[in-house]
Amino acid sequence: MHLTRFRLHTARSGARCLLSSPQAMHAAVMSSFPHILPTAEHTPRVLWRIDRNTTAEVMLFVLSPDRPDLTHLVEQAGWPAAATPDNPGWQTYAYTPFLERLEKGTAWNFRLTANPVHNARTRDDQPTKRTAHLTSRHQLQWLLTRQDAAGFRVLAKPEDRRHTEHGDEHQLIVRDQRSLNFGKRGVPGRVTLTTVTYDGRLEVTEPDALRRVLTTGLGKAKAYGCGLMTLAPVG
Repeated sequence: MHLTRFRLHTARSGARCLLSSPQAMHAAVMSSFPHILPTAEHTPRVLWRIDRNTTAEVMLFVLSPDRPDLTHLVEQAGWPAAATPDNPGWQTYAYTPFLERLEKGTAWNFRLTANPVHNARTRDDQPTKRTAHLTSRHQLQWLLTRQDAAGFRVLAKPEDRRHTEHGDEHQLIVRDQRSLNFGKRGVPGRVTLTTVTYDGRLEVTEPDALRRVLTTGLGKAKAYGCGLMTLAPVG
């Protein structure tokens, strides 16, 4: 597995075009792998995520089985004149050694952009429909109900910093909620989805289960920038 980081040049129109459409970004990401044909029925799982750290610091992360070639993204949405053979405009790291070092009981900071949804019906005589969670409380619960199966436990805050009546007893925040509405090329209608970003601290409970989540994603809308969880050392 490989984890790739690419900074978008947000002042360029090409970058703004990609950031405005998850469908366009998905197509650009998948074009980074020359052996994957757009018409292929079965393609390897590729996860990606946009981190909007500041207005000028917007990062694309890509997790993939193979090493990508982001030359087209550099030309469209990066700094092509600054690219060199040693620094082509993106950084790719071997991810498998990191995954193999995950151990039970270790603590990590994590980030996840996800599409928290549930199945609900407006009337008893109607079938259930996939519906987005729109409040922070329900979005937090969406992640907390999945942590055991995903091989981790979100750590609790120290007792003197807990406010259980507000539902914030965990070292976890939900931010950057976005309502997306975009078209798919060649498909009638439009796609609508809600995304949020989770920042928090976790403890590994089942390393193999967590490895599966880190490599296959968590939740729905993985093609549209959701599901990729990354870890960083505590402190």
